[in-house]
Amino acid sequence: MSIRTLALAAVTALGLAACGGVATTSSSPTTDTVNGDLTVLAAASLMAAYNQIGQDFMKAHPNAKVTFGFGGSPTLVTQILQGAPADVFAAADQPNMQKLVDGGLADGKPAVFTQNKLQIVVQAGNPKKITGLADLANPNLVVDLCAPAVPCGSYASQSFARANVKVTPKSQEQDVKSVVTRVSLGEADAGIVFTTDVKAGGVTVAGVDIPVDQNVVATYPIVRVKGTRNPVTANAFIDWVLGAMGQKVLTQYGFTRPS
Repeated sequence: MSIRTLALAAVTALGLAACGGVATTSSSPTTDTVNGDLTVLAAASLMAAYNQIGQDFMKAHPNAKVTFGFGGSPTLVTQILQGAPADVFAAADQPNMQKLVDGGLADGKPAVFTQNKLQIVVQAGNPKKITGLADLANPNLVVDLCAPAVPCGSYASQSFARANVKVTPKSQEQDVKSVVTRVSLGEADAGIVFTTDVKAGGVTVAGVDIPVDQNVVATYPIVRVKGTRNPVTANAFIDWVLGAMGQKVLTQYGFTRPS
């Protein structure tokens, strides 16, 4: 069964599910009870891995249909708080997940399911010969970053502080995939993204490693959204992501297990 990726505008336009929440359980339901539609809103950096996880999940539960909406974590959490339908939310950082918790729409305690690190993304072949964060301070370079409220932007700021480097971006994006796209098209010389996004970018981009003492570990939490119309399947999907099958896929796409 195929997965349809929701456009963010479409997510906003849909009505809010009206049913009350049910506490998340750790047990996995049987295949017979895992069915119906499930809407998962997830950080853009999870796109490739989650599409694979979704296919695996639906193969194991053929009566369930998972639809994903990918975007910047602050955009997605704002949409949920404003009434967009969602059964599960997966963020690329803790602060944006905390917004959902503070807004009373997290049904249960969020669980960290994976981690990531930052990398400098450059065009294939690294034509500007960028070797580290200090090079990004060069005013002659076109540097593209995520906006400060977006996890990859917030993490980048922390990384620059650790390296004692001041970088003035020429543009800022609302999700990490947009940074990769601009670099791949030659509209920017470099950007800061997650290592998994460089890998997913394919042959048009390359990655420059950031030293451990300057890098930042990104943590990804997941939670069921209060008001879900399908709590059993939502629980099953979260259990799948946290379990061996989901963790195997995440590792294949460059993510690391939570420490």
